[in-house]
Amino acid sequence: MTTYELRETFEWRGRSVAWDRFGSGPDLVFVHGTPWSSALWRPIAEALAARFTVYLWDMPGYGASSKDAAHAVDLGSQGELFAELLGEWGLDRPHVVAHDFGGAVALRARLLHDARYRSLCLVDVVALSPWGSPFFTLVRQHADVFTQLPAAVHRGAVEAYIRGASRRGLRDDDLEMLVAPWTSPSGQSAFYRQIAQADQRYTDDVEPLYARIDEPTHIIWGADDTWIPVARAHRLQSSIPGSTLSVVKDSGHLIQLDAPADLTAILTRWLGEQVR
Repeated sequence: MTTYELRETFEWRGRSVAWDRFGSGPDLVFVHGTPWSSALWRPIAEALAARFTVYLWDMPGYGASSKDAAHAVDLGSQGELFAELLGEWGLDRPHVVAHDFGGAVALRARLLHDARYRSLCLVDVVALSPWGSPFFTLVRQHADVFTQLPAAVHRGAVEAYIRGASRRGLRDDDLEMLVAPWTSPSGQSAFYRQIAQADQRYTDDVEPLYARIDEPTHIIWGADDTWIPVARAHRLQSSIPGSTLSVVKDSGHLIQLDAPADLTAILTRWLGEQVR
């Protein structure tokens, strides 16, 4: 399994946020979703680092960032943190690429916390109601029970859940990269805690405001995403004035692993148009 180190930390309200910066050129920030980390974006970020200064970070409760049970990890907290993190980095209108829950984080930072972007790319994002799988509902109702599962049973549940996000199937090393952060005792409780705190109200807050987004916005979606069906992409496009859409064939929710070359090509083309 390839491992990636995030070399910097940012302290925010008792949380330790792991992050990294590399490359040169205009500022480009990647935002991951759940139950992932910035490692999912790392190969694509490295491919784009020849033209951009790339920023990666793990949300609190995920990856290499702190997983203190006392700290909220809901989308409201993550959106507020993201806006402050951009200020900590001294970024004025960076390009932002967000996936899954990261879409809600970026949208909340933009619409509720005064963050502004040079451009915004939304990849299979959580942005429109309804969302939340039956598994999410079950965990929210019984989070304490799930936290106490034997380690092997927990790992099996996480692996099965994550496999369902891929259209093509996951290589063993990719599956391990996605599962490993959740297999320690603190990781197991963090996995169920972030699901228990997932609440549709955090997108309901901002969904009526999408028409205010005036940055160039591109939406990318896996045609075979079973977690968030592609019909949601078309609804989102109609909600954001002037936004454009790319649908990637033979790809599910984990488009970074199902179609990495296609995704990198679309991002390279899109971002290149924004910096001309």
